[in-house]
Amino acid sequence: MTNIFIFYLITMNILGFLLMYIDKIKAKKHKWRIKENTLLFIAILGGALGSLISMYTFRHKTKHAKFTLGIPLILIIQIIFLYYTIYKI
Repeated sequence: MTNIFIFYLITMNILGFLLMYIDKIKAKKHKWRIKENTLLFIAILGGALGSLISMYTFRHKTKHAKFTLGIPLILIIQIIFLYYTIYKI
């Protein structure tokens, strides 16, 4: 069960990273974009770390408070949840 959860988190973070990257490329080319809600939803589903790394690696969505405050907040909540799940305090 633990291996499945770790695989899930890795997959979601890679997905979060890639979607931010793809959206950045599409923004530069003035093409169809990935919805902001989709990017945030992937972060909520476990991809917050990948999304955050991608945001600052590609300088994408870094001027939007929804992302600069929201993604780190989601990540903090996920870390706290993981901590309490693992250590059951």
